[in-house]
Formats: sequence, structure tokens, C-alpha cells
Amino acid sequence: MMRGTKKYRHVIETPDPGRWELAGYEAALPISEKSNPITRELDQADPAQIVQLLKECDAEIFQEEEEALLNYKRLYSKSVLKTMTDVVSKVQEVLKDPDNSLIVLSGGGTSGRLAFLIAISFNKLLKGLGQQPCYTYIIAGGSRSLVMSQEGLEDSALLGIEELRKVCDGKKKVVFVGISCGLSAPFVAGQLDFCMNNLDIFLPVLVGFNPVSMARNDKIEGWHSTFRQVAERMQKLQESHKAFILNPAVGPEGICGSSRMKGGSATKILLETLLLAAHKTVSREIEISEKCLVEILRTYERAHKVTYAQSRKIAALLKQAGTSLQKKACVYMVGWHTLGLIAIMDGVECVPTFGADSKDVRGFLIGDHSEFFNKETDLLAQSPRFAFSQEAFVKTILPSLTELDTVLFLFTLDDDLAEVEELVIQVKEKTSNIQALSHATVGQYLPASLKKLFPAIISIMWPILFLEYEGNFIQKFQRELSTKWILNTVSTGAHVLKGKILRNYTVDLRISNAKLFWRAVAILQRFTGHTQARCLDSLLQVIYDSEVLLDDLRGKEISTHIVVATEKNKVVPTALLCLLRNCSVQEARMRLDTSHSIRAVIEASLNAPGRKRGADKSDAANRTT
Repeated sequence: MMRGTKKYRHVIETPDPGRWELAGYEAALPISEKSNPITRELDQADPAQIVQLLKECDAEIFQEEEEALLNYKRLYSKSVLKTMTDVVSKVQEVLKDPDNSLIVLSGGGTSGRLAFLIAISFNKLLKGLGQQPCYTYIIAGGSRSLVMSQEGLEDSALLGIEELRKVCDGKKKVVFVGISCGLSAPFVAGQLDFCMNNLDIFLPVLVGFNPVSMARNDKIEGWHSTFRQVAERMQKLQESHKAFILNPAVGPEGICGSSRMKGGSATKILLETLLLAAHKTVSREIEISEKCLVEILRTYERAHKVTYAQSRKIAALLKQAGTSLQKKACVYMVGWHTLGLIAIMDGVECVPTFGADSKDVRGFLIGDHSEFFNKETDLLAQSPRFAFSQEAFVKTILPSLTELDTVLFLFTLDDDLAEVEELVIQVKEKTSNIQALSHATVGQYLPASLKKLFPAIISIMWPILFLEYEGNFIQKFQRELSTKWILNTVSTGAHVLKGKILRNYTVDLRISNAKLFWRAVAILQRFTGHTQARCLDSLLQVIYDSEVLLDDLRGKEISTHIVVATEKNKVVPTALLCLLRNCSVQEARMRLDTSHSIRAVIEASLNAPGRKRGADKSDAANRTT
């Protein structure tokens, strides 16, 4: 059934409302941390099924409010579109008077990387129109976090404030957009609070995907407030248009809590739509309307349809990437222009999400990257572990490529295809496991010489958009999102095949910030049925290699535990086995080290004789005592 009003027909069929929308479903958890019923048995799916399940999860972004449920407002809800138009008018004020004004996008991890991507795109749009760039970005941990995983730095509210002060020094008007998918990052909470204390200069906008009532309510370490208190204060200010919250529900992630996926995609869709509408209406001097926003949102919805029309080929690529990871080989994603940035992001995010090694899945940016990165970042990226340039790929990766590695090329038919061909020929001498993802506009065709080099090509054809200058940007944004969806699906699916996922939980996540610390505790509760206190003790025993938990460890700040945990491998699966088998840390480690798959060894322990099967039912997640 196609939902949506007659006025704005849906482009894709969105799934029927999921169980997660019912009031009692995993009630103790925010939407962004719930388990998505669609992917409940993702760990047992084959490549084609994995693609289908993740496609359905992504379609939930575009689902309309269900009148029978009405628990959560959605992307197309009247109230969300109204808030978007209000924010557009504030952005227009900056675009009309760019002197001493700034639009700042900020976040940690994936949110910060998207802030960077969106800021450079819109500065490029302004430059193309001969106008002054007025966008900037902040990412927790600075530019280095763009190319490496530094999740822990989003836990400091004071650091967020300090970074914001720096970039806004001397500005008279600032629209500040703080992105936190789960309404949880202290780095962003501090910045929003600072904005609210300086409303003569700042207009704070919060973007996330939980209701305010589900915002994180733990006291932020070293600070005076919780994220929820900051969001509630913003809610009050929204009545007088002095602050805005954009938080449609887009449903739980396909992999529980993995906001790099749907949360990241929804961030990109929402902010690019809003900013593009602001530019379009300013340049044409027309009133902003909900219709204008919906028209742009529909282009992203079409991108979903166009992308997943290639499901069969995406599944084949996923299977190949999974085989490489299973054989302890690597997956390299080599992209031109912003598609290279999307590849770098995807690779970096696999480290905290799946407890992956930074070499397992890596992205590279081919060609001139001076338009994206300044010299400072280039210097920071020169450690071989974090290098992402064409030179780094040719000098450090190419010589050691093996037949087991997978290399994926990402490009559009507007790129330098002779350069693409040259690199493909070099790679092909080392491995035949190469594939391409190419984007073309109707009427463009891949040269035969390049086409015959690839055993398989995911070739995506986009319609010609007869719009003025912004039309090119809509197409660019569609291609980026399409690439993101494909890479997220492939890297996630490859880790499913490697045995890193149990049901739809990443049981080998790296505990690198407070959010992931508490997610780890929740996973232990979910699969063992034990109390939060018992699971916390077990986690600390594994983190500190201690068979007997010392009382003074319990009293330490979470940040102390995270510093130790970040450097350790397989913390969560080890703790899970200790609880399931009532065994020592040493025995649990030995079992994991001798198994080919983390999922297999945990599954065997869940099914061990004498264990009750009830512990993994979804209601166990609600036991937080």
C-alpha cells in the first residue's frame, strides 16, 4: 500500500508501522537504542536477505505518521515541516547578510563528519554563485576525527563550548546546529547551553531522532546538567522562536544503536533539504513553503528507490566483502571527490561499531583534496594508519594487496575516467576481487575500455534534473546518500557474515565513550537477564582483568573505565561469556580466541544445557534494576 496524502504521493512503499511504535515496546529505551523488529534475526540472514532488511529499515525514514498510533512525529509530520520552515527563515537572515554572520554545524563521530560534509557542500554552492562562504563545522576531537575514530571526545561539554567560542569569535549572528542522533552527546549539550546563554548572538537548533522525553538524562561528567535538561530548556524557548528542535522519529537502527546508519542518513536528508530550501528561496526571493521542502525530501525518497533497485548487485558485493573479512583480509573503498569522503567515513565508523581493526575496512579519497582539507589536517593524517590520500593508497596499500582483499571503486561519470582506469589496472595486477559503484546521468555511458576491467559494476542511472544551479546539488546529494546507503549496507553485512552480530546487536562494540559503555551494559542485561549491577560488575572485571571486583573500582568515574576499555579487544563478548557460563575472564577469553566467530561461541553458550531460553526475549531489556 502506498501511504501519503494525495497531494504528496509517497515515492516508495514504506513498511507498515513497526512494533517499536507501540507504547510498551522496550519502554525503558529511547527509540535510537531500541532493537528494530525488522532485523531481529539479521545474524541468520544471507546476503540478499541482509540487503532487503536494511532497505526496509532505511525506508522507515520516509514513513508518514500513522493516524492509529500517533505516538511519534515523523519526517513528513506537519509540526516537523513547520519547524523546518521556521529554521529556514533564520538561515535566510544569515544568507542575506553574510558579513559577521555564520552557520555552524557541529557533532561528534558520524554527526561531526556529516557536519563537515554538509558545510563544505554549501560553501561550494555559495562560491559557485559568487557569494561569500558562511558555513563552518565543528567535530569533537578536531579535524583528526574526520579520518580516525576518537569517540571519547564527545563526552566533554566544556570542550564543546571551547570549540564553539573559537569558531564564532567576533561574529554578530550565528545559527548553530547541534547534531546528536540520540539526543545524548555532552559535547553538543554544552554548545547548545552556551548558545541559550547568549541569545543576542546565537540561534540554537538541535537535530536528533528521539523525543525530548527520551533524551539522555544521566548527569554529564564535569558539568552541571543533563542533555535532557538542555533539550527541555530549548523546548520552552521554541515557543518564542529563540531555539528550535528538529527531532522526527525515524525508527530504531537496523543494528541496535548504530546511528551511523539511519541516524546519519536522516541527518543528511533533513539538513540538506532545509539548507537547500533556504538558498533556493533567497536566490529567487520567494516565500518558503512546506511544498518546497516536501519536493526536496521526495528527491531523497526517489534516491532510496533508485539505490535499492540494485539490491541483487549490492548483495553480491556484500558477500565478497564478507568473504574478505572472514579470511582476515581487507576491504578497501577508493572514491573520487565527496564519494571518497563517504568511503573514509564508513571505514572509520567500523572501528567503534564492530570492534574492527582500523585496517579491516578503509576508505581513500582519490584526486585533489585541497578543497576539503587544509594543510593542518593533511599533516595529522600522515601517520600511515590514518592516511587517506591517493598517494597513501598507491604507496602503502597497493604493494601489499592480495587476492583475498576486496577493492571497491566509487566514481561518477563526470570524474576523470582515465585516472579511474589507470588505478583499476594497477589494482587488477594484485587482486581480481574488484567492483565498481558508478553514478551516471541519463545519456552518459561508461567507456567500454573501463567497463571490461570490472567483473561486476553497480551502475546507478539518475534522471536529468531540469533545475537551475541547485539541481546539480540535489543530484550530488542523492549520489552521496546512495553511496552511503550502499557502503553502510555492505560493511554492516560483511560484519554480520564475519559473526560480529548477535540477533541485531553488535556484541563486539568498542567501549570508547559513555554512550557505548551503557549500551554494553544493556547488551549484557539483554542476553543474560541479570541485573544492571551484576552486568556492570562483570564488565568492569573484564576491563580491568580482575577476577574479584574491588569496591573502589565501582566508585570511579565512567571516563576512567573508558580510557582502559578503549584499548582492549572483545570486552563485551568476554563479559557476556563470563555471565552466561559463570566462568572466569581467562576461560571466556580462551573460548573466544579459539572460535572462528564471536556469534558462534555466544550462541553456543546461550543454547548450553540448563540455560533458560527466555533471557533473550525483548522484555529482558527493560530490567534495569
